[in-house]
Amino acid sequence: MTTKLSTEQIKRLDDVRANYLEITGNIAAAAEKTGRKSEDISFLAATKTVEPEIINYAVSLGLKKLGENRVQELLSKYDEYDLEHAELQFIGHLQTNKVRQIVGKVSMIQSVDSERLAAEIARQSLKNGISTDILLEVNIGREENKSGVIVEELPELIDKIRVIDGVRVRGLMAIPPICDNKKEICKYFDNMYKIFIDISSKKLDNVSMDFLSMGMSDDYTEAILCGANMIRVGSRLFGARIYR
Repeated sequence: MTTKLSTEQIKRLDDVRANYLEITGNIAAAAEKTGRKSEDISFLAATKTVEPEIINYAVSLGLKKLGENRVQELLSKYDEYDLEHAELQFIGHLQTNKVRQIVGKVSMIQSVDSERLAAEIARQSLKNGISTDILLEVNIGREENKSGVIVEELPELIDKIRVIDGVRVRGLMAIPPICDNKKEICKYFDNMYKIFIDISSKKLDNVSMDFLSMGMSDDYTEAILCGANMIRVGSRLFGARIYR
């Protein structure tokens, strides 16, 4: 049964289409500048507060990856996502007591910053007979109010997590501090890329540096130019957040 869109939602569709075409064009241009192709960059849509009908319209345009920030919202929308044509990831801060609610429902958890969280993801994954892909979140700006492991503690965390059955380390994720200009934020992106390359060169067991997830609506092109191969874009695609 097809859900009827409201007049307001119908008006949003043209904007979403135009935004999608603009973003994918910008991705292609930035990728080309770094000697890559647009398909080398994963475009993940941050779907917090966005209605499933609007999300699925973006999927119909070619969007392949969705990312939710909150467990409750993910669960409330789960049956309505078009997961035949797109995969769902979790990109927000995750509490250990909520891990069991999303394991098996998401293809990747991007925000792992502790051995305890990784171990719980692994435990719930093994109960479901699967292994879950994860990214390690790096607090690249050393901000006290943000989650993520600081750079100095990242090697030790990797060594602890990579021996845990039930999870696969697939790369890194970071959200730099709010910066006054593009040059300043690129310093954080460049630093993350160097860390990413350094870990890749070590060829550690159960650690595949396949994804460097950084860059959001206001800085995704800069992130790509600095080496990101996954971006998380929300408001630039769907418009300003409508919080309830």
